[in-house]
Amino acid sequence: MMKQTVKISIVCFLVTFALHTTGIQAQSSQSVKEPTYQNPLPVEFGDPYVMHVKGDKYYMYGTGGIAKNGFAAYSSTDLVNWKDEGQVYYASNSGGWSDSTAAWNGAYWAPEVYEYKGRFYMFYSAQWKENPNNELENFRIGVAVADRPTGPFIDINNGPVFDPGYPIIDANVLFEKNGKCYLYYSRCCYKHPVESEVATWAKQKGWFDTIEESWVYGVELKPDFSGVIGEPVLLLRPPVKMNDQQAEWESRSVTSKEVNRRWTEGSVAFKKGNTYYMMYSANYFGGKNYAVGYATSKSPLGPFIKAANNPVLQKNIETGGVVTGTGHNSITYSPDGKEMFCVYHARTSLTGEKRVVFIDRMKILKDHRLVVEGPTTTPQSVPTSK
Repeated sequence: MMKQTVKISIVCFLVTFALHTTGIQAQSSQSVKEPTYQNPLPVEFGDPYVMHVKGDKYYMYGTGGIAKNGFAAYSSTDLVNWKDEGQVYYASNSGGWSDSTAAWNGAYWAPEVYEYKGRFYMFYSAQWKENPNNELENFRIGVAVADRPTGPFIDINNGPVFDPGYPIIDANVLFEKNGKCYLYYSRCCYKHPVESEVATWAKQKGWFDTIEESWVYGVELKPDFSGVIGEPVLLLRPPVKMNDQQAEWESRSVTSKEVNRRWTEGSVAFKKGNTYYMMYSANYFGGKNYAVGYATSKSPLGPFIKAANNPVLQKNIETGGVVTGTGHNSITYSPDGKEMFCVYHARTSLTGEKRVVFIDRMKILKDHRLVVEGPTTTPQSVPTSK
């Protein structure tokens, strides 16, 4: 009887110990939480552009924020935590060609920086000081260079890249493996009234006499960025017909009686496989309807065909969210290169009119459809690292 009692006690002890150990392991596994981040990021500016350089460092540039008459930068190693690097471009540099006293404080907008042949080149928009007709919107595109991503950036030409004869903004550059490079930009709405069924409809309602439009163009760049090769090619514009499947979302600034303009701007081009993708923003950049669509082509200069699943990024307040004004995006990849991200600015019910930076995952599906998984404001898993 004694031996049996001892055996039972030992078995009970072992079972209790095993259960206790399992409980500790379960509790331990539950306490190890997956690292997350949450939008918006603690960066306040518009038109965010992210460059990934060797050594797993990211640099982000944008419009406004802490910069005055120029551009600021932020750096990161994980796309989540960003360090303020201060102002990296000043309009007053030795090669400066812009007018800081012009409207919008010189309109230093949408900088994008590219590593090219060991140096860093910043493409940006600003008000050109050569303005004999005293135009309110006299925007052109310039290029500045630096030896480091944090500058200082110095203009290379003492003038804009070229003068198409109308105001242009939102430069984006595509570098091909064959050595050619292409500049994409948006012709501004300024003094560009366009006939369309939407314009006729708005006039019949007594809302607007004309509707001005901005269009996206592409042109080959000279290898030293001193000018362009050939004539610009029209690539994207707002729909002419109201029954066009893109017309509803691209015309919201007009149909909501917000403003007499339709925008196609903020383009970003990239290549996946044999397909060229061009993402673009439509509607008033200062309003709630700013949204992102995309088009595809088999050539860097088109023709580009707009996607059936547009828009791929837009406000979510109608579905219970707090985000509006999603637009002017760039793309980047996680540190391990396996995940693709859409970086854009937006507004929330808490940030008000301030533009803040968001980063959400995006995918290219097997049928070439582009999908952005956002806007999100709930915790998301951090970008995958090496």
